[in-house]
Amino acid sequence: MKFLIISDIHDNLVNLEKCLNWGRSQSIDNAICCGDIANAETLKYLADNFKTMYLVRGNLEIYDEAEIKKYKNINYLGRFGIFELDGKTIGLCHEPWFMDKVLKIKKCDLIFYGHTHEPWVEKEDDVITANPGTLGGVFNKASFAVYDSVSGGLELKILELIDS
Repeated sequence: MKFLIISDIHDNLVNLEKCLNWGRSQSIDNAICCGDIANAETLKYLADNFKTMYLVRGNLEIYDEAEIKKYKNINYLGRFGIFELDGKTIGLCHEPWFMDKVLKIKKCDLIFYGHTHEPWVEKEDDVITANPGTLGGVFNKASFAVYDSVSGGLELKILELIDS
């Protein structure tokens, strides 16, 4: 199953829509969001456009956490957490300093995080850590990642370079 890995949207609906349209063209209808969606309208837009979404809260959210409960397709993990996906343990957090707390819950195969706005993939001690960058295009070019939970493939994408 393929997932769009997104983070730091900061209510940039133009970039979000371009990413979602590209995802649809690739038959990707699931997401993992590393936080900083920002407002309730953007949260609703995500819920309306993904079959399943895993989500952590970023440091700049301005929606009420009670909003999330409205959406049955959002698996909300709070500030950080883990979930299982096709035999892999996935950790999720916004700020990278929460990765240690994620690993205290359970050893992970992958940890996705955001906050720095810098797209990054690294493997250390059999754990892949990846930051999809900023879909909002704040401080860096707008970017996201694609993760294939079956093959294990992980690829970073720069939004302006994709065909929409």
